[in-house]
Amino acid sequence: MEFIERFFRFSEKGTDLKTEVMAGVTTFMTMAYIIFVNPAILSKTGMDFGAVMVATILASGITTVLMGLWVNYPFALAPGMGLNAYFTYTVVMQMGYSWQVALGAVFISGVCFLVLTFIRVRQMIVYAIPDSLKLATAAGIGLFIALIGLKEAGIIVANSATLVSLGQLARPNAYMTVLGLIIMGTLMGRGIKGAVLWGITINWFLGLVFGFIKFQGIFSMPPDISPIFMKLDIRGALNIGFLEIIFAFLFVDLFDTTGTLVGVAHQGGFTDEKGGFPGMDRALSVDAIGTILGSLLGTSTVTTYVESGAGVAVGGKTGLASVVTGLLFFCSLFIAPIARSIPVFATAPALIVVGVMMAGSVAHIEWTDFTESVPAFMVMISMPFTYSIATGIAVGFVFYPALKGLTGRYREVSPVMWVLAVLFVCRFLYLR
Repeated sequence: MEFIERFFRFSEKGTDLKTEVMAGVTTFMTMAYIIFVNPAILSKTGMDFGAVMVATILASGITTVLMGLWVNYPFALAPGMGLNAYFTYTVVMQMGYSWQVALGAVFISGVCFLVLTFIRVRQMIVYAIPDSLKLATAAGIGLFIALIGLKEAGIIVANSATLVSLGQLARPNAYMTVLGLIIMGTLMGRGIKGAVLWGITINWFLGLVFGFIKFQGIFSMPPDISPIFMKLDIRGALNIGFLEIIFAFLFVDLFDTTGTLVGVAHQGGFTDEKGGFPGMDRALSVDAIGTILGSLLGTSTVTTYVESGAGVAVGGKTGLASVVTGLLFFCSLFIAPIARSIPVFATAPALIVVGVMMAGSVAHIEWTDFTESVPAFMVMISMPFTYSIATGIAVGFVFYPALKGLTGRYREVSPVMWVLAVLFVCRFLYLR
């Protein structure tokens, strides 16, 4: 026990074993859906569902434990949503490439991530982001994951006339999510520690009692991973016509991860005076290693998850929370039926509550300075409206230097920001 406290520096970070374990369990419960959602998407390319599930679990577990032990932060990693959809629906199904070649592109992009980290390009980008955009990124991620929760619960649905509209609240997923949100809000209002985790557990139990979900057993042997293990085609991905696809994987993960790390780190109070955080180099390296490892195992790009904010919200401050999350991923190899039975209406309220917490950062934005507030606002609304953290960051990188320059305050913009602004404009104009 003392070794664990010293290793993770509990006293220095103002936490304890119980809090960190609770944070790790909470993060796992909010992102356990990826265990089945990721293979459901990737299997449409012809990949074996069970094998992809195992690859997803292993890639998530290994990289999350590595993040905890090496970096000592409560950040969890898994195959990224959005990136897996791009892998399947665009690269394979639309462009006609094989999933083996697509995995090769993921591998190459991972190597590029690692190189950019070693030469400190990614770190330069983090430090180049002004405070207002960092605050807006945290708030934008909060709005984004809240939208995910509302969408998954069926509370917000697509509408051809108004883009989005209110769903059918009479459906179990919808009204149970509302109930869960009330439960979590009440527990948090009363100052109950671990309110998010308790809310998930209570809603899960109510789902079993009311018959909305079925008990699917406890133990099962993991499926065979061999159909996709080490089946990537790197040579095929090096074809000159595949460069755009490699760049797309590189671009999205670079800025998606940067935004997520900065946002969650700011939420947890880990950031320093420059806007980064101690150990950021290693955190970025783990993300890159995760992508390389994931491609070898047989899954799409691995990235830091915004659901890490759920663990931070209940007090997670050290890598022990990540270790707990990673170990639970490993356990899910053998107790997959339990993970499969976690309903949407148990995790959706947690995402919404975390969104509320992260949105609180807007209070620190200088709203009276329109060269700061307009770019910040555009970042915040772009993330949920475009369903992309990376796009939201890109919008901010364009608006911020543009407004500063046009008002004669160009000296407040770093050289890195100017360069990136030009690149982002080119991206919006010329890239799909």
